[in-house]
Amino acid sequence: MIDSPDKAQRDRHEEALNKFILFWGEMASNWGINRTMAQIHAYLYAREEAADTDHLMDRLQISRGNANMNLRSLVNWNLVRKVHIPGSRKDYFLAEKDVWEITLQIIRERERREIQPVMQQLQECRELLVGQPSGPCPAELSNAERHFSERLDNLMKLMEVFEGLSKTLLPFIQAQNVELLRQLVGLGDSPE
Repeated sequence: MIDSPDKAQRDRHEEALNKFILFWGEMASNWGINRTMAQIHAYLYAREEAADTDHLMDRLQISRGNANMNLRSLVNWNLVRKVHIPGSRKDYFLAEKDVWEITLQIIRERERREIQPVMQQLQECRELLVGQPSGPCPAELSNAERHFSERLDNLMKLMEVFEGLSKTLLPFIQAQNVELLRQLVGLGDSPE
């Protein structure tokens, strides 16, 4: 028996979707993002229609608690929004489809959750070591303290570069200026 074109098309779509969901979860996991959160996002991103929690639980084989916790995170990241379907009492979820908006939200959230707290912790470590700005001058520090202070300063400078990089890129991403972004990324390429 030969498969109908519709069945072959559905099978092809399902295979590609499954691969995308698994890949998105793996990629996000490598970046320190919850795998299930990324898989929910991937599935909702690929769908045209909104999905409810029961559907997501069944499709991704996850528990209600896991689904609810990750949907709440996706809503907080502004990557997914809750929608209501007339006649249904369930909450449904739709993912943002604009890749530029997704990128903006991820950069903003990563900066808020990662860069800013690291900067604050490094500053607190440095203040413990050298005191407040009116604390001991570098000449009063031991060699070990001075070297550690320099290393903390270097880390803070690096974090400032990351923070500055994201702030610099955000307007270009927001403007969806692909050509300029390609040029900026190409600055590090050597001429052929």
